[in-house]
Amino acid sequence: MKSANRVYVVASGDLRISANQVGWTFQSKMEELLSSTLKELGWEVERGHPYNKEMQHGFIDSQRMGMKVFKTLDPTTPIIVAESVWQYTHHVLPGLYSHNAPILVLANWDGKSSGLVGALNLKGSLTKAGIEHSCLWSKDFTDSFFIEKLKEWLGTGKIEHDKSHVKKLSEIVIPAELVSKGRLFANNFKKEQAIMGVFDEGCMGMFNAIIPDSNLHKLGVFKERLSQSALFAEMSRVVDDDAYRILTWLKNEGMQFEWGENPLTELTQEQTLEQCKMYIAAVRIADEFGCDVIGIQYQQGLKDLVAASDLAEGLLNNVSRPPVFGKNGEELFKGKSLPHFNEVDECAGLDGLITTKLWEIQGLPPENTLHDIRWGEEIEFDGRSEFVWVFLISGAAPPAHFINEYKGASSERQPPMYFKKGGGVSKVLVNLEILFGAGYTWKTRRFFVILELGR
Repeated sequence: MKSANRVYVVASGDLRISANQVGWTFQSKMEELLSSTLKELGWEVERGHPYNKEMQHGFIDSQRMGMKVFKTLDPTTPIIVAESVWQYTHHVLPGLYSHNAPILVLANWDGKSSGLVGALNLKGSLTKAGIEHSCLWSKDFTDSFFIEKLKEWLGTGKIEHDKSHVKKLSEIVIPAELVSKGRLFANNFKKEQAIMGVFDEGCMGMFNAIIPDSNLHKLGVFKERLSQSALFAEMSRVVDDDAYRILTWLKNEGMQFEWGENPLTELTQEQTLEQCKMYIAAVRIADEFGCDVIGIQYQQGLKDLVAASDLAEGLLNNVSRPPVFGKNGEELFKGKSLPHFNEVDECAGLDGLITTKLWEIQGLPPENTLHDIRWGEEIEFDGRSEFVWVFLISGAAPPAHFINEYKGASSERQPPMYFKKGGGVSKVLVNLEILFGAGYTWKTRRFFVILELGR
């Protein structure tokens, strides 16, 4: 007879087997700690799907597999979706739609893996889908905060977090002058209209990153649905000399490229040149269709054909960037950034477009980008303690945000587990002594904040 105090544990993973295999190290450790804690609280843990010896991981790795898994589960039994990696929401979304018991999205708290951002993506998608759920996280699954909130969920089926720091917009007093300016900007933004170029919608299972057209149209923004095959075709029409010209411009600006000889594990010059061609192709297509902002899906489809899109994304988002010329020899988008929303996150694209236009009106540098909240920890320095958040971005980070711009950036190969065709990210090293003063140490050793712009 099965225990009344029984809970399922499932894990949504990546589509890429190599990423799942690497991530299983973090996931298996997380689930071991979680199971131990649940058993101590008197709950029986049943994993919803087994470890696959052939695949060497235990993740749900496709939408079809997720459907099959949930058909075998009792929909009235509470379920924990435990995440210590980046996950593709659509693997579990169909099953969670029809699950009639409490749902808990649970993340590990670890700077070395992407559990938090994976869980936040799932949470955002569940919220958009109207699926009731709770969310929780922990470093080692033994801290008092985690235990008390887990007990709350096990006992009531939901978790209420402290939201006393949140205020309604109506409670905030905004000066009348700013309200007037804001309304004027909003009216003009809607009146002028804009085109959002989308190179294949719905990347990485991010259901939450797709804005329904009916909502977008109310803002005066309309999608131009583009194909990544068109981007690939346009890249094939870019001549080698143009790609070398882009690379020469970047090197003259001081950007460093960590090239090696083995394309399977190292960044090569050929991969960088391919990225330069993607940059040129993207600008030319945006000009052809009159796009105000564009987003490249890349992680599915193009990843099997060409080098990573990250370098192109960052260049597009910068005012100071290598010039790209059209068919008649004219410079395209001269003196302006072409906002790019990485991984076709349309929510980030809309925000980036609004921010760019607003900053330009105010005479401010318009460069902006999306960052993920990945991790944070209490840091002690100068006799005091500060909580330091780590923000990471998968691409589209403009050099204007770097210390010394291009001179402060290096391009290193994307991890082979994600991108077999290689390509470089933009990477910035920031000495913490610059930020926090001389003598700063992290747990007694000098170290650098690494803002690595990769997946």
